[in-house]
Amino acid sequence: MSRLKLTVAYDGAAFAGWQSQAHRDTVQDELERALQKVSGQHVRVHGAGRTDAGVHALAQCAHVDLLDKRLSIERWRNALNALLPAAIRILRCQYVSQNFHARFSAAGKLYRYRIWAAPILPPLELGRAWHISSPLDVDLLKAAGEKFIGQHDFSAFAANRGKKEKDGARTIWSVRIRRSGPRITIDVAGDGFLYKMVRLMVGAMTRVALRKMDPSEIATRLKSRRTDNSRFVAPAEGLYLVKIWY
Repeated sequence: MSRLKLTVAYDGAAFAGWQSQAHRDTVQDELERALQKVSGQHVRVHGAGRTDAGVHALAQCAHVDLLDKRLSIERWRNALNALLPAAIRILRCQYVSQNFHARFSAAGKLYRYRIWAAPILPPLELGRAWHISSPLDVDLLKAAGEKFIGQHDFSAFAANRGKKEKDGARTIWSVRIRRSGPRITIDVAGDGFLYKMVRLMVGAMTRVALRKMDPSEIATRLKSRRTDNSRFVAPAEGLYLVKIWY
């Protein structure tokens, strides 16, 4: 078997997320269909992580096991892109050792969240950023972001898939916030992320920036691990998986 690593970019608006689901079109489904047409075999694509419906990726990573190396990496990239919908593109392919695993070999990830803070959202930003028409205090946004840096139990900032996370401990390396006019970007880098963790973090940060919550409440929730109905999940369309470190 030959293991092929794929670096994939996609516009998440057209798909029901990354992971294959019954009767719903996902990025994984599209990749597996294209790979089957090229290779002539049914293959399983393993992704570095699951992105939700509406979430985008600039460089998602995945791997697949093939029976041989009959195609060069350039031909794999070109053949797959010819079959995939325009909203999904293979940026790079490379053959890797059997020791590589797209998910379990990952050492860290970088997510970016985009906010458009202005009364009017430009049409070309629709589905690409979270539109907040009320004034945001960027200094408070940064103060809130700093509360997440370091190792914490992020159980209070994870959505429940029907079962509680056994281990909510994660380390956030940095939370970088930049503003250019109405455009605000929040880059969050860490060793791993729980389900909807970034969106819940951004939801809390924006509540602080809108003066609806004190920054100290973030630290309190991290310590208590408490989940309640007061949490706010930022919309999916503003989130991008930017980079994965191996």
